Amino acid sequence: MFEQFKKFVGLNDGNNYDSAEGFLASVGGLTFLNGMYRVFAPSETGKWQKIVEEAFPAYKNQMNVFAFDWLGRVFALSREKDKVLLMEPGTGEVLAIPADIVEFHDVEIAEYSEDSLASEFFDEWYEANQHYVLKHNECAGYRVPLFLNGDDNIGNLEVSDMEVYWGIMSQLING
Repeated sequence: MFEQFKKFVGLNDGNNYDSAEGFLASVGGLTFLNGMYRVFAPSETGKWQKIVEEAFPAYKNQMNVFAFDWLGRVFALSREKDKVLLMEPGTGEVLAIPADIVEFHDVEIAEYSEDSLASEFFDEWYEANQHYVLKHNECAGYRVPLFLNGDDNIGNLEVSDMEVYWGIMSQLING
């Protein structure tokens, strides 16, 4: 369980996880792949649960946030279907990923990082920004969101505080 993910991100913690909860508690607060993927610390999840539910009120009490990526997209576990949801502030959309939390890490991230984390786009951005490693509270957010006809390219990205970015996007999504 989580072995493919650990191998992909180079995590050699010596732990064998027998539950998703144990895994998330152990890696909470960690950053992987130069900031491409980050797991919320247990102390952050309540705050981020509220922030995401404000932006996407239809999902209130329907999911539990657990991680986020370099674009500020938040990953959550659907309470009803035990599937991963991608909460995307730059597009104003929520996408369902057909995987539970273990499959998400061991298959979607480890084998399909382009699809799950936009890894090629990250590599392009990372090179253009002199290998800048995003701080835990930062993302590369869209200056002009895609749902307002912003361009999906690195010229339309800027380093933003995650909380500020989500606050602005929430107002635009729901405005």
